[in-house]
Amino acid sequence: MIFVVVPAYNEETRIGRVVRGLFEHGYSNVVVVDDGSEDKTCEVAREAGAKVLRHDVNRGQGAALQTGNEFSIASGALIVVHFDADGQFNPADINDAVKLLENRQVDVVLGSRFLDSRSRIPWFKKRIIFPIARIINHILTGVKLTDAHNGFRVLNREALEKIEITQDGMAHNSEIVYKINKYNLKWTEHPVEVRYFEFGQGIGGGLKTIFNVLFSVFH
Repeated sequence: MIFVVVPAYNEETRIGRVVRGLFEHGYSNVVVVDDGSEDKTCEVAREAGAKVLRHDVNRGQGAALQTGNEFSIASGALIVVHFDADGQFNPADINDAVKLLENRQVDVVLGSRFLDSRSRIPWFKKRIIFPIARIINHILTGVKLTDAHNGFRVLNREALEKIEITQDGMAHNSEIVYKINKYNLKWTEHPVEVRYFEFGQGIGGGLKTIFNVLFSVFH
């Protein structure tokens, strides 16, 4: 049984489309974790058909993912997909990623926007931000990835039970990879499409990515 966990904060304009897209691709167990939104994210997600969990206050994406993971495990999930709420991911990528997890007998599949040419990555991010993030992430986690800051993941039950996300904020990206290495879980990367919009693509957003990776402190 596959569950798709979607952490969401103030995404009322996009979350409905994201949930419906997942349903259209055959994923009926969609869990939206509303992380203390101040808009109608919760209502829109529920109207679109998702199971909605809610944090009373904004705790951060890592905390939202852990809440979704725990709910999915308790509900009998064998596989959990992490999927962003902002509409940048393509739900069509999930099927092949799940097949890869099953056929290659790995525990975790990590999405990468660098393994094919579908993602039109802004030049500054592609040439400056992400190469620096990869180096820092490798130093922190001991794992060399092509994409150090991608929210698309597929995890089997063994990985879910071993990886407890303790970093509430964006440091969870590196924490998850660190724990994959720590617990000797088998992993692979898989190409995913990331669609870039006007919002959040400036130099400031890119530098935030670097700081999120640089200050990932976990144990």
